[in-house]
Amino acid sequence: MTTFQRLRDPAREHRFVAGDGAALHVEASGPADAAVTVVLVHGWTQDHRTWDAVVGHLGPATRVVRYDLRGHGGSSPARRGTATIPRLADDLAELIAERVPSGPIVLAGHSMGGMTIMALAERHPDLVRSRVTGVAFVATSSGQMDRITLGLPGLAGSMSARFERRLAKALAHRKGERLPLSPAMVRSGARFLVFGDKPARGDVTSVVDQLLCAHPASLGEFQDAISVHDCRVALRALRTVPAVVLAGEKDRLCPLPHAKVIADELPDAEFVRYPGAGHMLPQERAAEVAARISALLPPKSLRGKGFQR
Repeated sequence: MTTFQRLRDPAREHRFVAGDGAALHVEASGPADAAVTVVLVHGWTQDHRTWDAVVGHLGPATRVVRYDLRGHGGSSPARRGTATIPRLADDLAELIAERVPSGPIVLAGHSMGGMTIMALAERHPDLVRSRVTGVAFVATSSGQMDRITLGLPGLAGSMSARFERRLAKALAHRKGERLPLSPAMVRSGARFLVFGDKPARGDVTSVVDQLLCAHPASLGEFQDAISVHDCRVALRALRTVPAVVLAGEKDRLCPLPHAKVIADELPDAEFVRYPGAGHMLPQERAAEVAARISALLPPKSLRGKGFQR
């Protein structure tokens, strides 16, 4: 095999190794020499396929990089102690340094992906200041995730929160590589928890499949990390970055008030609410999410130039 062939090896193109040795699966599309790159970060229990429909609406002329967070999809499990949101932020910074070493970047994060971007702003402010020209927060939260009740009132809500914590603890200590559940067992729960009105059957199937591909112990540790996530102050580092906050009015996992907190910390951000939509906006409102991300791309006259704020 020649040096050129090794450089073009598809296996290498789809694999990124983080600084601590975790191997992450990466997907890139669009022209490699594009002046602007959109980096998409998925949420808890999902993988890069969360963004399939959004990428389709962004069009072939847009360069897009997306990847599977550690412990998810085709990436390696998170070693104990590394399933944290700060570590995800470091993964993102390292991935950008290798795969998007120059030019403007627009970041979009769904759920835990949005939390990852908030932590990136806190831990890597120079990167955000010099490279990031737009941010989309999609169905996410800046904190107090330990208080959610899944939209259930009173005692039922309190019981659901306690059950979620016990489930996370059980998953964190599970030794198997996959959840011992069938798609049929998960489908109804996914339909209730993460979708709004009348979801497409294919979207529910995709969410369930992604969940069943995730590493159980990693999911449990990440759930604990989400419960202590607190990046409201960190959002202030993004106040000079054009931003949009997207929220489904029927989101049970990251409820509408959580999106409002983000919007309040980013007073110049556009705040968009979607009636009838739940947590999975990249599927439920794919065209609208893509349009909001596209609107964040810098004018062509500014692409390729440095951005210092």
